[in-house]
Amino acid sequence: QLVESGGGLVQPGGSLTLSCAASRSTLDYYTIAWFRQSPGKEREPVSCIHPNDRSTEYGGSVEDRFTIARDDAKNTVQLRISNLKPEDTDVYYCAAGRVTSNSWSNPLWYNFWGQGTRVTVSS
Repeated sequence: QLVESGGGLVQPGGSLTLSCAASRSTLDYYTIAWFRQSPGKEREPVSCIHPNDRSTEYGGSVEDRFTIARDDAKNTVQLRISNLKPEDTDVYYCAAGRVTSNSWSNPLWYNFWGQGTRVTVSS
């Protein structure tokens, strides 16, 4: 089970940290990824962190304003977004799957999904 939190209304230029809570066994076995989706659009890969070496990936359209990290003390994977822009407004989902560096960006490979957390960037 994956549970996202941390979304909300943020002003442009602000920062936000999204959290994806999961069991320790899930974090140790699956790659945890963040996707985002706007109405009528496909889910866009944002970032992921692999379980063994903690290596990270970022989507091609994602700028360096996004940082993914794992917090073992809280059993969460966090996505920090800085300098938020209105175009970051989306529903953000975390997902767990056994994926590789070549396949991580395809949402079809993921076994489990959270319910999503909405981020709205507006003044």
